[in-house]
Amino acid sequence: MNLTIRPFRPADLPAMQEITLASFPGISLDQTIEQKFGELNGHDWHWRKARHIELETNANPAGAFVAEEDGRIVAYITTTLDRTAGNGRIANLAVIAELRGRGVGRQLIQHALVWFRAEGLSYALIESMSHNEAGRGLYTSVGFQEIGQLVHYAMKL
Repeated sequence: MNLTIRPFRPADLPAMQEITLASFPGISLDQTIEQKFGELNGHDWHWRKARHIELETNANPAGAFVAEEDGRIVAYITTTLDRTAGNGRIANLAVIAELRGRGVGRQLIQHALVWFRAEGLSYALIESMSHNEAGRGLYTSVGFQEIGQLVHYAMKL
């Protein structure tokens, strides 16, 4: 595998969103909310999840990275920084189906962690839905420790 990790460019957004929509069925909070309440405000969970990637890359373009194989975007990671609190958060990570389980996500996480350290941060955060077994396994395998569980509540107004 000839994998290159590089900084995000705005032209990458559509490919990142496509990878997102293929990667998150069954593990997306937005999808779970939609299953309970239906489409919200005229938008389905695909639109909302794709919008997260747009908002994250707009808010912190320097903290978004893509993995390319032979010039094709095959994965990405987005991050947020809180310099005052000293933490970096991995907001989203997605890999195309054919490359899952081959270390691409691990390489992106390690890349983000190096970037966090270079930014002078003290610790990194990532969260996962409890039923995202692949993600949870990956996160602990690179050194993240479970520190608690969050329960999401929602209500339709």
